[in-house]
Amino acid sequence: MATNLQSIKPDRPNIITSPIEGIKFYRKMDTQSVVAQMIAGKYVFVEEYYSNGLQVLAELKKNLSEKFNDKSFQGQRDYRAAFRKASHRLLIKVKDNKLDVKKAPNIGWLESLYPDVSEFYISFPEVQGMNSSWQWHEKGLEIKTLNLTIHPYYGTYFPTRFDHLKLFDKWLKKYDGPKDNAIDIGVGSGILTYQLIQNGFENVYATDTNKNAIIGVYKDGRRLDFQKKITLNHCDLFGDFDRKVDVIVFNPPWLLAKHNLEEGIDKAMYYEEDLFPRFFEEAKKYLKEDGKLVLIFSNLAQEVDNQSTHPIIEELQKNNRFRKDLHLRREVRASSRRTQRTDSRETEKVELWVLAHKKVK
Repeated sequence: MATNLQSIKPDRPNIITSPIEGIKFYRKMDTQSVVAQMIAGKYVFVEEYYSNGLQVLAELKKNLSEKFNDKSFQGQRDYRAAFRKASHRLLIKVKDNKLDVKKAPNIGWLESLYPDVSEFYISFPEVQGMNSSWQWHEKGLEIKTLNLTIHPYYGTYFPTRFDHLKLFDKWLKKYDGPKDNAIDIGVGSGILTYQLIQNGFENVYATDTNKNAIIGVYKDGRRLDFQKKITLNHCDLFGDFDRKVDVIVFNPPWLLAKHNLEEGIDKAMYYEEDLFPRFFEEAKKYLKEDGKLVLIFSNLAQEVDNQSTHPIIEELQKNNRFRKDLHLRREVRASSRRTQRTDSRETEKVELWVLAHKKVK
């Protein structure tokens, strides 16, 4: 499982180690007043009980919901941006790898990600994210398509719906071409790589720009005994790969970014405008003459905005590199029966595209 892992340190939430002024929040204080000051730019410290932080965030949601009442996709984006900005001014103290309040959850990431810092402040939403991530990591996520359980590493995207994995599994079961080498671009939590291996691929070269994804697949791959068949590299797209392969798999972000992207999960959700042109240009060089280029995508962007272009269709129409071999679609089911879906999600379909080199006449 050759990789540049030794030089990789995981991305972790920003922390504050120097003295900082703010408002200490206790249970019986006026929550509305504190939230108003937090929105205005004041830091607020969660004191006494962990649940006090939940109380402040609940009031913040109520406050901002009244101001941002546009239920459109863009309106909800604006609401989330405002909530993120204000909520990250709510801080909680960590001391000796534990949250320094009563009735707080035990979060193992605090020790593994901050072994070098004994005392600091961190934003409450970051703690919530770490807590959720730790629960998933400890419990594991069952992937029925693979008949195994993965343990996602902190800051790594993992699916909560599996329709796209079923599409890929359907294609893999029918694929009868060579299985010597494959590339998985944007390995994430490793699921597509594991699917390739379970379906007979001998070597999978997996890359990701997210350092935590590389660390996570390294650890999970060893636990699952796949390490001899996986080569990991922390890089953009193909990195320094130096050979042609039978299959290239890419499950890219499904939405075009309209904001500055942060490292990690943000880049698993949204793509920059030059991503697909760069990918197709490089894929042309690394795909064998009779190889297959497999992309997993969604029509979500077009359902949200009918003026939005489809990057795969655009590539096929504008360039002379690839031809379409296969296009499968599948309706997306809600992640649970209780999930309420927006109108755009109601008509969303996941897609599997199989492309091949365009034949020269």
